[in-house]
Amino acid sequence: MEKRLRVLISAYACEPGLGSEEGIGWNTILHLSQHVDVWAITQAANREKIEAASGIPSNIHWVYYDLPRWATFYRKGKRGTRLHYNLWQRGVYPLARRLHDELHFDLIHHVTYGQYWTPSYLSRLSAPFMWGPVGGGESAPRSFYSTLGRKGWLFEVVRDVARRLGELHPTVRYTARHARLVLATSPETAARIQRLWRRDVETVTNVALGADEYDQLSQIPIHDLTPFRMVSIGRMLAWKGFHLGLAAFARLTQDFPAAEYWFIGDGPEEARLKALAAELGVPDKVRFLGQIPRDEVLARIAECDVLVHPSLHDSGGWVCLEAMAAARPVICLDLGGPATLVSDGAGFKIPAHSPDEAISGMAQAMLLLAGDPAYRAHMAHNARQHVRSKHLWDQRAAELFSYYRVALRLPGYVGQAEWLPGLDTPAISHHVGVGVKNGGQG
Repeated sequence: MEKRLRVLISAYACEPGLGSEEGIGWNTILHLSQHVDVWAITQAANREKIEAASGIPSNIHWVYYDLPRWATFYRKGKRGTRLHYNLWQRGVYPLARRLHDELHFDLIHHVTYGQYWTPSYLSRLSAPFMWGPVGGGESAPRSFYSTLGRKGWLFEVVRDVARRLGELHPTVRYTARHARLVLATSPETAARIQRLWRRDVETVTNVALGADEYDQLSQIPIHDLTPFRMVSIGRMLAWKGFHLGLAAFARLTQDFPAAEYWFIGDGPEEARLKALAAELGVPDKVRFLGQIPRDEVLARIAECDVLVHPSLHDSGGWVCLEAMAAARPVICLDLGGPATLVSDGAGFKIPAHSPDEAISGMAQAMLLLAGDPAYRAHMAHNARQHVRSKHLWDQRAAELFSYYRVALRLPGYVGQAEWLPGLDTPAISHHVGVGVKNGGQG
């Protein structure tokens, strides 16, 4: 009987039914189990929701760990999460070492948090270690700082300082230098890792859609009614660049005065965006819909033609995939994760060397899509096909599995591996101080 690789995956953030880091952790583990046997270490706080999920393969062995209560007093909701994560990383190492001594994993894989300037202590284990995909090397171009407002500018400065301090952390350097293979979510992060630690890095996005999610989104018909309408979705933060999209939209209305622009989400920039809409003379053409349930988000997408996503430093860009699956072309900046997701036939990636260049480029893309419905429909079909052919979780897991092959220096193949001999040891069902559960069992 063919033996399967045993992989220990570190996924601090891991929860079914969510996007962002939690969705990345959950879906990476779930879909990689098609190829390998997985031992997944995550927070004990995730246990209830994981064990309530249905259809978990039996070859996923869940390992739950959390810090002692006295070490978590500072954590209130989201507050203190970063400190908790760093302490959790340090605390989970002895458990992972005991598991490895017992089970002899073929590979250790760090998945979440996917940030290149925070360490993974599991890199110290004796098995080959794969790091990522990790992001965070993306930065807002300095020429855009003047458009961000005082709070937005201060956020970028603090973020840059925190990142540089993280790069100096001894365990971050150790993680980067001892990884058998490093994956980065964007060319910017890959370049930063290469420059800092002289490492070869592969660029691989860490986001995808599940087949069920794609099927739901692909049922949304192409919008071919008037008025021409665009939408931006996300937390209203300065670095999301919504102010740039709004400025481009104001230029579009000179040729298409009936066009509309909707915003879905809330955040500290909302008041500033409303004031900008009034300053640009388009307050009656812009709607702020606030934070709304997902079903209503899908209904609003169905009433729009194009997604505008002018983020200045996204590592991922989940909303871009969702929009393309819904047959909505995407206008984004040629920066970070979104630029790696949007193909040329499915949207526009606008150069972002200066604010005026970005605004002018977005306005031209809006004008082209508004003025040529047939071209817009063609691009909409391309967008949906692009997601189906390249960005579903089964495909992403197969891609990551191919990198396992690279990290382990196994011969080339597609599908099940030519597994290493001598590693067939019994699965454990319990470990001191931690719950271990085979997925799908009671």
